[in-house]
Amino acid sequence: MTKAIASSLFSGAMMALALGGSAQAMDLTELTDAERAQFGVEVRAYLMENPHVIMEAVNQLQANEAEAQAQADLNLVADNADAIFNDGYSYVGGNPEGDITIVEFMDYRCGYCKKAFSEVEKLVNGDGNIRFVVKELPILGEQSMVASRFAIATKLIAGDEGYKSIHDALMSFNGDITPTSLGRLAKSFDLDADAITEKMDSAEVTAELAKTRALAQVLSITGTPTFVMQDELLRGYLPYDQMKAIMEEKRG
Repeated sequence: MTKAIASSLFSGAMMALALGGSAQAMDLTELTDAERAQFGVEVRAYLMENPHVIMEAVNQLQANEAEAQAQADLNLVADNADAIFNDGYSYVGGNPEGDITIVEFMDYRCGYCKKAFSEVEKLVNGDGNIRFVVKELPILGEQSMVASRFAIATKLIAGDEGYKSIHDALMSFNGDITPTSLGRLAKSFDLDADAITEKMDSAEVTAELAKTRALAQVLSITGTPTFVMQDELLRGYLPYDQMKAIMEEKRG
């Protein structure tokens, strides 16, 4: 960032120097010590008289960086589309034949994931034509990992319906995640808590978590929630209205 700003300021300084009539000094390799000193004076004078140049340079740099990041994210999604949208193991809800797909990387202990939960549900259920994919990415400690293992084990034992029940319950759960609390949760949905618990540490569950974590690393995902909507990575929590507007834009 410093080099980019310096480059912008340098251009402004060169303009000031040119306006001052020192055309010879435009070639820095030809400057004498005295001319270099004078150049420094001209730079300082220009910036003191035109301080807005600094903010213009910063704003332009930030815009350039945002544009570059957006393009990089588009490339990442395109290069990893199969793993993102059709991995063969992640839960697929909403309308499996929907015309637009939203993928969420989430953690059950993430406050912003919990905040987004009801809004994502509202979007998916209210629209009726969204394919919704959930990717378990426990990154907030041991309880996050235990919760994700339990949810994935539920999917393997009880199918998508059982998974959705546990997923929704965990997204609304604010207590400590323990074997006891998870067992009670499973029983509240008439699920086989013992079978799910036994499955939690299986190779299948471990493999799913490892694949999702590896994909997150490839996509440079460092926080939850992170969404993928069609071709775009959306990093962080987004309110309902903003997600809906992006979705409508994708549909054209």
